[in-house]
Amino acid sequence: MSRLMHAVVACAASALPLSDTPMPAPARLVPLLVAAALFMENLDGTVISTALPAIASTFGVPSSTAGLGMSAYLLTLAVFIPASGWAADRFGTRDVFVAAIAVFTVASLGCALSDDLAMFVTCRVVQGFGGALMTPVGRLAVIRSAPKADLMRVIALITWPALVAPVVAPPLGGLITTYASWRWVFLLNLPLGAVGGVLAWRLIANDRANAPPRLDAAGLLLSGIGLFGVMAGVEALGQPKPLLAAGSACIGVGATALWATVRHARRSPQPILQLSALRLPSFSVSVVAGSLTRTAIGVAPFLVPLLFQVGFGMSAFRSGLLFFALTAGNLGMKTFVTPILRRFGFRRVLIVNTVGVALSACACALLSPATPLPFILLVMLACGLTRSMQFTCLNTLAFADVPKSEMAGANTLFSTAQQLSMGLGVAFGALALNGAAWLREGSLASDSGVGHPVGDFRVAFVLVALLALTSLPAYVRLPRDAGATLGTRT
Repeated sequence: MSRLMHAVVACAASALPLSDTPMPAPARLVPLLVAAALFMENLDGTVISTALPAIASTFGVPSSTAGLGMSAYLLTLAVFIPASGWAADRFGTRDVFVAAIAVFTVASLGCALSDDLAMFVTCRVVQGFGGALMTPVGRLAVIRSAPKADLMRVIALITWPALVAPVVAPPLGGLITTYASWRWVFLLNLPLGAVGGVLAWRLIANDRANAPPRLDAAGLLLSGIGLFGVMAGVEALGQPKPLLAAGSACIGVGATALWATVRHARRSPQPILQLSALRLPSFSVSVVAGSLTRTAIGVAPFLVPLLFQVGFGMSAFRSGLLFFALTAGNLGMKTFVTPILRRFGFRRVLIVNTVGVALSACACALLSPATPLPFILLVMLACGLTRSMQFTCLNTLAFADVPKSEMAGANTLFSTAQQLSMGLGVAFGALALNGAAWLREGSLASDSGVGHPVGDFRVAFVLVALLALTSLPAYVRLPRDAGATLGTRT
């Protein structure tokens, strides 16, 4: 298992561009360690998707019911991320990060040993709690320790887990389930968590606030209800047979709670979600407009495999192989992100690349079963390249102008928005497919993917392109010197 950890770290290291002033060895190891831990957490969020039938068989329940384990994990992530900034300020980044790894790892063991659905779902909730602290606190440890001049490089590094994990998770989960057991999906986390926890304790500084704030219980409750309601609502609407009344009610309650959260944050002296960083154009654009782009980008891991398997009739194995071209684009772009941003600046890159994201979605809409294989691979590569560039730009620009004193609050708000937008991506893809089916025949498809011809996918990809373009005006209005503190061209 140590080889797997070394492979993850080596892959991460290859994504870290070199510079004329390399970071000191300990400083370089921190982002590598955090990237490996975040890969473990991101992978776990989606790897069980292909293992659900086997899990359902073990527990003697339908696959749709076993899916509660996946939903419980993602919803718990969304609910508890707002508490991460307070926890880091109160107990220290190292202590919280190590504790989060420990909770996540022990819960993984509980998932592997579960003998009924109730125990499995409970352990997934505990896993989600650990993951909700691990991701934002790990990012906070990196951006607090990195000088501004190195911020682009380290953000590029810790961004790749969110890009790669959703792509490799389904085939990896299928491989483990087919040739071993679904329980090994979770047992693999044990050595990774043990090694990661020890290294984190030795390498990460335990930074904490001089005067830790009190926990904003009211804000945490409001934000939890809001995030849970919105996520649960869109998931209900994105089902093959949408629960229109329940989904709409959940979204209504969630939106109201989020509105109340914002009002509370503006009045409270120490809110759980601090909005002060939104005064900075670079941060507000990365959070608000960036959420629209992330939602569009988050559709790909859901929609593309369905297109290949349902629309084109490919096997799951062949579909996975083609989808790996998107992974190659994700990783391949990492080498070029820093020099491109230094040469052209964030504003121009975001404008051009957003158009590229939309065009790559339109290119997916042009694919058919008769499309030559090289062209399909080229389209997947383009999707990966633009996806990687957009993620890295937004994740780096967000913290370019944030003062050190506000970094924890800004990171919490950014992590919350990112988790929400990525979760909405899958729901948007499902809604787009269902909407296309309704336009085509006046009724919704009876099952996810089943009954969806290629034409439905074309409509869905065009809608994804339009969603991506809605963020373009905000990028155009960015100051020309946005991100100049990181050494980019204005």
